[in-house]
Amino acid sequence: MSEIVLTRIDDRLIHGQVMTAWVHETKGSEIIIVDDEVAQDDFLKMIINSSAPKGITVEIFSQVEAVNFFNKSESNENNIIILAKTPQVIEYLISQNIKIDSVNVGGMGARKDRFKLFRNISVNEEEVNSFKNILNENVDVFVQVTPDQKKTNIKNYL
Repeated sequence: MSEIVLTRIDDRLIHGQVMTAWVHETKGSEIIIVDDEVAQDDFLKMIINSSAPKGITVEIFSQVEAVNFFNKSESNENNIIILAKTPQVIEYLISQNIKIDSVNVGGMGARKDRFKLFRNISVNEEEVNSFKNILNENVDVFVQVTPDQKKTNIKNYL
């Protein structure tokens, strides 16, 4: 049966050497990107697929499609990495009974509507609320850009 080996929030999605390091660390064999906008953009999907590490299957789903995918009874043996740009996506998946034990926060860049939370992590109030809701589901949420870095629990900064 497939197993979710990493759930990561990174607004860059598949990002070169960083993602290659996580695929290696987790022995990931399939990347599931959950993003409503990207799922509708054939050009972005082509770019993302071409930037994936060699030998890794990439699927790009809307939030609803992702729930349907995870609820299918399929007996493949993939180690799945879930990638999303925002905590709201992960909060939605959890609300739909997708079993997520931990969330790695790797990159949420600065924008006009965001304030700096921790190092390279910037958030707005809605994202803070999503992180709090995820934590309330007893999910471990931590910042760790690359596998060789120390984990930093995000609840200390909310």
